[in-house]
Amino acid sequence: MTATLIGISVGLLLIATFELLKKFEKVKIYALTLSAIGFLYVGFTWTDTSTFIITSIQAITFVLIAYYGITKNLYILAAGYFLHGLWDIVYGFWQDVALIPPHYDWFCSSLDFTVGIYLIIMIRNNRIRLSHS
Repeated sequence: MTATLIGISVGLLLIATFELLKKFEKVKIYALTLSAIGFLYVGFTWTDTSTFIITSIQAITFVLIAYYGITKNLYILAAGYFLHGLWDIVYGFWQDVALIPPHYDWFCSSLDFTVGIYLIIMIRNNRIRLSHS
């Protein structure tokens, strides 16, 4: 429960920070963040070759989702956060959870879902848009 609360809190802190920093393009920041979070697993799992390969593919997949989210449709970017949250949850069912920090699944999935919900709300309210510059 604590990891979930911390994940939600960090997600809200991330959102608040980027709301205050008006200078930055939120869409690109959220895409960069989605790209980066996949690579955390790569860093955690580099000692196990098969898991390292799987997590590397996962990381590259989320870079592609982020890219298509900011170039084609923002809902793809939001979906990326929900998909990464699902990755966090299912990872422990088929990979060695000893390779990642304790309760990381709950922390990261709650952060991902918080940001994903925020993005859906912002997209629907036309508060963030694609900028094709």
